[in-house]
Amino acid sequence: MILKHVPMRSLGKSDFAELANYITDAQSKEHRLGEVRLTNCHAATVGDAITEVLATQHTNTRATGDKTYHLLVSFPPGENPPAAVLQQVEERVCAALGYSEHQRISAVHNDTDHLHIHIAINKIHPVRNTMHEPFQAYRTMADIAVKLEKEFGLQQVNHSSKRTLAEGRAGDMEHHAGVESLVGWIRRECLDEITNAQTWQELHQVMRENGLELRSRANGFVIEASDGTMVKASTVARDLSRPSLEARLGPFEASPERQAQTTAKRQYRKDPIRLRVNTVELYAKYRADQQSLTTARGQALERARHRKNRLIEAAKRSHRLRRATIKVVGEGRTTKKLLYAQASKALRSEIQAINKQFQQERAALYAEHSRRTWVDWLKKEAHHGNTEALAALRAREKAGLKGNTIRGEGQAKPGHAPAVDNITKKGTIIFRAGMSAVRDDGDRLQVSREATREGLQEALRLAMQRYGNRITVNGTVEFKAQMIRAAVDSQLPITFTDPALESRRQALLNKENTHERTERPEHRGRTGRGAGGPGQWPLADQHATGAAAVARAGDGRPAAGRGDRADAGIHAANVHRKPDVGRLGRKPPPQSQHRLRALSELGVVRIAGGSEVLLPRDVPRHVEQQGTQPDHALRRAISRPGTGVGQTPPGVAAADKYIAEREAKRLKGFDIPKHSRYTAGDGALTFQGTRTIEGQALALLKRGDEVMVMPIDQATARRLTRIAVGDAVSITAKGSIKTSKGRSR
Repeated sequence: MILKHVPMRSLGKSDFAELANYITDAQSKEHRLGEVRLTNCHAATVGDAITEVLATQHTNTRATGDKTYHLLVSFPPGENPPAAVLQQVEERVCAALGYSEHQRISAVHNDTDHLHIHIAINKIHPVRNTMHEPFQAYRTMADIAVKLEKEFGLQQVNHSSKRTLAEGRAGDMEHHAGVESLVGWIRRECLDEITNAQTWQELHQVMRENGLELRSRANGFVIEASDGTMVKASTVARDLSRPSLEARLGPFEASPERQAQTTAKRQYRKDPIRLRVNTVELYAKYRADQQSLTTARGQALERARHRKNRLIEAAKRSHRLRRATIKVVGEGRTTKKLLYAQASKALRSEIQAINKQFQQERAALYAEHSRRTWVDWLKKEAHHGNTEALAALRAREKAGLKGNTIRGEGQAKPGHAPAVDNITKKGTIIFRAGMSAVRDDGDRLQVSREATREGLQEALRLAMQRYGNRITVNGTVEFKAQMIRAAVDSQLPITFTDPALESRRQALLNKENTHERTERPEHRGRTGRGAGGPGQWPLADQHATGAAAVARAGDGRPAAGRGDRADAGIHAANVHRKPDVGRLGRKPPPQSQHRLRALSELGVVRIAGGSEVLLPRDVPRHVEQQGTQPDHALRRAISRPGTGVGQTPPGVAAADKYIAEREAKRLKGFDIPKHSRYTAGDGALTFQGTRTIEGQALALLKRGDEVMVMPIDQATARRLTRIAVGDAVSITAKGSIKTSKGRSR
């Protein structure tokens, strides 16, 4: 675990609101933002908490320093502690720094190779209104990190840093930007030559040959490159400090040939760090893109501005035509006045919408054409499908995914992939697989802790397409069991390299195939002519199948028509498992008992004896809460009272009624977004409130510019009252609403 204070270089740029908005912004990524917590704040939403913190900071008018403390808690690659541990780590670290009573906003980020927590802390105490600055915070953070690592069993990291602040900044530049720093270049290229110089003349000659110059500045020495970049000599090596050099070479002597032009063998340039792959062409393209950035952005902005002006002119032209029509066909002074007012309001609204759209386009253009570092440019190119850029990212430093991983025996090859959510600076691709995240570092795949069954199956499918049919699974016993189950359910032609896993997969697969063969009915002759011939299912089972199909469909329409009823029964038979019926030929199974002879008894469940007890999978779903049913349902199971087939569920009917009402108002010209019934699909969802129609609760979820209406129960409606409008939500595989952000009061 690494604890780091991220200071603001310029005091005037310090802004708690900007920092909080950054750490809580999902940036259109499904798996970037984890849990968001508000601590020591009376507000319930992030926006209100920011306002509360800013008000607290404004109460202190004497403090002249930075009133915001940005703390970063990072974990090694592959380490993913549970939410409870993350919460304890945050609280203990803040308490050690003296911020236990201070207001703070924290957010967990999952979009990099390192799980990390951003914590924005208000230095101003909410009660005393005094500012607290931790003394030697780096020592405190190192001590508490060691203690927490031992207490929670986390991976231990070396917390005793031997680098100076300048060395740390140079290392950060090389790591994050991917270009060489002057400190690193001197150490790699000419440090040995500099330290081996025996006189000041030899030292200055070595400096000139490498395009450098040693100068005296204040009480020390600085090394300046040909492009003007300077660094303290003692930062490069302690042997180059002024006391060390003067003790070895005598009093300082300036270069006698300081003004002479000497051809250097090599000189420092901010080139990319040398990688295992050739990036000459990529870097040339990067330099060309950066040089033409301003021109391309200006041209794109001019096109967007021209498009905005054309839309505004078209709106004004339409407004003039509307006023002319009102002038001709209007009746009465008052009527014309009202119509003119409506026309003017419509014009203002349309112009505001056009300007808002232009502002969004302009922000997107500035983000697209902003200056990027070398590594960020590689990320953008890799996200657009540039395989060379992706290879360059992976050549910097292997992510080395750990934990629950999947890998294949073959070489990686391009193929079908789910939607890409993000690409890290180490070349790890984060895919969206339903509600799960799958990471690919080029050698193996890693599945997120909250992976669903669909996510595991998608990971297996992706591994098979990328690496071949021989799959290696590493991780916990529970994860291996889940992968075996996913392989059996997906029926993928794969083979596990672990003999134990492969034998277990084969056993489950054979068991599944055996059940399907024994339960598959033999269709001989015509079907659908009664409930007694070979290959027929009891009529009550047909009713149960139809009711269950309607319940699963959720839209009030039967899942199978009259002609498809036999197929629906076959599908239900494949799902239900046949109980232990004893020796073959002794007596028929429960599905074949109680035929036409006991037709009047089919409406109830009769437990005749221990040998005839029905298992839960054999009981129709409507038995526990059955209503009054006639006992003369001999042939067709069509729509009729008591069966529930063909009737619209109350939730769906209420949703349709609300949608029809809103759509009718929208067609009349009201400023109402399009409403429709909820359907699963891609795109983030935001909560827009709840409505009650005829006693049925409805949830409003916004996806893009469309509002989705979803029926919910009363318990869910009560839970949603604690969610603010505009918060991000998601729909689980079971159809329940889950908040994407957590909070703590």
